[in-house]
Amino acid sequence: MTPKERVVAQIKHKETDFIPYTLGIDEDLKYGNVLERVNYYYKGNSWRARLDNHIVGIPIVYSSPAYGPKIATDIYGTKWRMDKRPMHIEKPALDKPSLAGYRFPNLDLFFSEGWYEGALKLIDEKRDHFLTTGWSKGLFMRSCAMRGFEDALMDSVAHPDFYQELIEGIFEQYMALLDRVLSLPIDGVLFGDDFGHQDGIMIGAERWRKYFKPYYKKMYAKVHQAGKFTLQHMCGSIAEIVPDLIEIGLDVYESVQPEAKNNNPYRLKKLYGKDITFWGGLGSQSTIPFGSPSEIKSEVRKLCREMGKAGGYILGCAKPIQPETPTENAVAVIEAFAEEAGVSI
Repeated sequence: MTPKERVVAQIKHKETDFIPYTLGIDEDLKYGNVLERVNYYYKGNSWRARLDNHIVGIPIVYSSPAYGPKIATDIYGTKWRMDKRPMHIEKPALDKPSLAGYRFPNLDLFFSEGWYEGALKLIDEKRDHFLTTGWSKGLFMRSCAMRGFEDALMDSVAHPDFYQELIEGIFEQYMALLDRVLSLPIDGVLFGDDFGHQDGIMIGAERWRKYFKPYYKKMYAKVHQAGKFTLQHMCGSIAEIVPDLIEIGLDVYESVQPEAKNNNPYRLKKLYGKDITFWGGLGSQSTIPFGSPSEIKSEVRKLCREMGKAGGYILGCAKPIQPETPTENAVAVIEAFAEEAGVSI
């Protein structure tokens, strides 16, 4: 089977010769140098070619500032402090709960010159892989980026009409972005929105259903109408809204952060495994940085064995391997993935 065939089979809840996987490593060399240390351990980076990710993202839409200058402004008008980890807002695009006088950025600003031809070239190079595209901030996180996190949360309660108008404006722009990216021969759209904190939905499940569920339903429908799959990255505990996500057409839930409340992947598999595909589940706050190499390998085997029953699973870390991860633990993750795939590193 090709990588694409394995992923599609799992999404259709069919078992495969081995579990498809993605392995991400934080490449920020300023903080811990984990990629550099791994490459040193393997005396080069040839291991990466042998452990080839099944899902490949095609970078098309650009809306966040690039690392480089100390202060950078994104295309929405928010100023970001870029020389700290993580980057954070210095001045939001909207300093008051009002869209009066504000204009959303022109759609062309999201795309570099020659983006379509460049995307087709990358797609051709990786045509045997499951290909996705998307952008870094979904409806909720974009509202936070435009207003500031605390103000966005307060707006949802104190200024509901404004907040609804803001989400509507972001949604309309995202639907226009989908019109462009869905013209490409990709397999799915990977949405990203960090709805959850460690204990539940940040904005509250009922407000999520009010402000976001109807719009994501429309975006998922648009993707399905184009004959493609829907994938969604969500950090934290989102267990409370998994039935809603299934109802509105989400095919793949990515991250599956096991440390978050009620977000144990084995529990979620038992409850919802027939209706959705899980991607991730290897603990980036627990097993990877703090487990022993043998514990890491044991957990990877368990994920593949139990989450992979009857299909519906893609192996992955809940977050890319973080810079503070001990070298031996990062190597253990790589070797565990390789063993499951029958690959020699």
